Amino acid sequence: MRRIGRGEFDPARRVAVMAVVNRTPDSFHDRGATYALDAAVAASLRAVETGADWVDIGGVPFGRGPAVGEQEELDRVIPVVEAIAAASPAIISVDTTNAIVADAAVRAGAGVINDTSGYWDERMPDVVARTGATIVLTHSLHPPRSEPVAPVYADVVDAVRERLSALVERSIAAGVAADRIIVDPGHDLNKNTRHSLELIRRLPEIVALGYPTLVALSNKDFVGETLDRPRGERVIGSIAGVVACVLAGARVVRVHDVAETVDAVRMAEAILGLREPARVWHNAGQN
Repeated sequence: MRRIGRGEFDPARRVAVMAVVNRTPDSFHDRGATYALDAAVAASLRAVETGADWVDIGGVPFGRGPAVGEQEELDRVIPVVEAIAAASPAIISVDTTNAIVADAAVRAGAGVINDTSGYWDERMPDVVARTGATIVLTHSLHPPRSEPVAPVYADVVDAVRERLSALVERSIAAGVAADRIIVDPGHDLNKNTRHSLELIRRLPEIVALGYPTLVALSNKDFVGETLDRPRGERVIGSIAGVVACVLAGARVVRVHDVAETVDAVRMAEAILGLREPARVWHNAGQN
């Protein structure tokens, strides 16, 4: 059992569903639907009511686009964190690559820092260690908001494992406790569709690093390219990927479509023997 912020998480017995809430005007998925403060807070609380275990708040998209200043990111993220912390016991994560924002978010009530850049900000390991936050270490190669390049890997899974191992070592050297570390192979981040599919097929090699594995597949371009589906029509493909990852050992799934994913994840947990059915009566005889 791990203590994360105000909550608990046992990766040996449960898969955490992390709901994505982006307070940005240019999110690749919702195009600013939760940019307004009240909309972001309402979406966060609705996700918890729908079954999300965690809520991940982001103020700056990972992909290319105009730079967002530090104060602007703080203004976007911190009020949402404070509002959720006041209204819900859910675990709060903040999707940021900025150490100052991470520090402020933990003080506002967040328990997880989801750094999709893999410590691009060199101050981040020290902030994580000092605050006691849980850190999501993600494989990515280039600066946030930068122009994408065509990635080349001799073996994408080996490269991801090597990079994540280095990030783990850097974290522990900075004083981050091992039970505060989660790893994310970074599907679609500096990877093409074939790379992302390979990472799903060989996910047990990432899980074998020994840290809870997070996957963020929801509505991403590799799902759209695989199925030839535009944005808005990738839910079923995303859920299929999530279930495959859970069966392969993933224990945190970051998603936009909470209700649909919660049912799929809970079913996968039951298949794995991690949870009991809600009830058993079909052909069960007289009790």
